[in-house]
Amino acid sequence: MAVGTILRFDDVRGYGFIAPAGGGEDVFFHANDFGEHRHAIQSGLRVRYEVAEGERGLKVATVSILDQQPSPARRPAAADQYGDDDGMCDVLSARDFTAEVTEMLIEHVPSLTGTQIGQVRHHLLTLARTHGWVDA
Repeated sequence: MAVGTILRFDDVRGYGFIAPAGGGEDVFFHANDFGEHRHAIQSGLRVRYEVAEGERGLKVATVSILDQQPSPARRPAAADQYGDDDGMCDVLSARDFTAEVTEMLIEHVPSLTGTQIGQVRHHLLTLARTHGWVDA
């Protein structure tokens, strides 16, 4: 079984994505996969899961919660994110950059498949590296 962290969960639509701890393509899950623990789903929660190949990419076959407390959030608070502009910008890790891209794509282009999201992330990460926006 693999271990990962819930990147994003849309409670209205009832689905989200898990970032594998070892890296690689994010894994789709539906709230029903958590059964009676559906109420505990939130970003940052560590889970153990088995993967299956779905029509649109990787999806969860089985999943269980490792701990009840989510990992510390990776996203900055809105005030910090858009606050003081000293002319400099943060250089993100590749993992943080792809997490931000994933959340943005899920929120603004929900019709994308997991495979399409993976392709977009790959090409944006390549572009970001050439511009020095992420750690090499």
